[in-house]
Amino acid sequence: MQREDDGREADRHRAISGSTWRRSACSCDATLPHRNRRRNEVRRDARHEGGSRYPTHVLVGEEEGGRIADGISWVIDPIDGTKSFVTGLPLFGTLVAVLEDRRPICGMIEAPAMRERWIGVPVRTSRNGEPCVVSACAHLRDARLCSTDLRMFSGEAARAFATLAREGRVTRFGTDCYGYAMLASGHVDLVVEDGLQIHDVMAVVPVIEGAGGIITTWAGSAIDEAFQGDIIAAATQSLHDEACRWLGQPRV
Repeated sequence: MQREDDGREADRHRAISGSTWRRSACSCDATLPHRNRRRNEVRRDARHEGGSRYPTHVLVGEEEGGRIADGISWVIDPIDGTKSFVTGLPLFGTLVAVLEDRRPICGMIEAPAMRERWIGVPVRTSRNGEPCVVSACAHLRDARLCSTDLRMFSGEAARAFATLAREGRVTRFGTDCYGYAMLASGHVDLVVEDGLQIHDVMAVVPVIEGAGGIITTWAGSAIDEAFQGDIIAAATQSLHDEACRWLGQPRV
């Protein structure tokens, strides 16, 4: 029953965003207020639902902050991909992660404009209820690479990423959370990014791992609350290791 209730809540938020995102993007003046209303609505509902059902849980969000704690924490980003949202592109999403003792155990990537939802746990990831798995790509020369924005890299990190991208088969920008969803579904093989925050990544970790992929920092460490914003998500261990070697673990 609880899972059905959670599903209905997610469906409600999908309907709100899916029906208004492009209409609100038609006006520069209307976009910012609409985005803020959407964020505030998700945050308000999360606090209301979480506070009533799970009074001992901690809620961490993009704007209100909060700190991940022992026990159960929720990390929520109401609109990941603001630039997509305000330009009428359908690649924005809502990210929700559940952490137990500071480790993500369940994640959701909701793409309301596409009417798609990925839910990942350690042993399984599904898209709209159907299982999905990563590709078998093992080499960078064959890899389809995604990243949100070239400008998220600077200094040595920018040079390393440019070298990596030249070695891959295809490079695509502007994907935000949708790039990770496509990796989980086998359409993308590698996602490399920098400058991210906790709310950008915690929901993504179970989705990638549940689909059989690898996701770490550039140094190969697990994603946790202390990570410095750099991330590699790969379909296979061999592809992940090759990407790490090309990136050389640079820090600016």
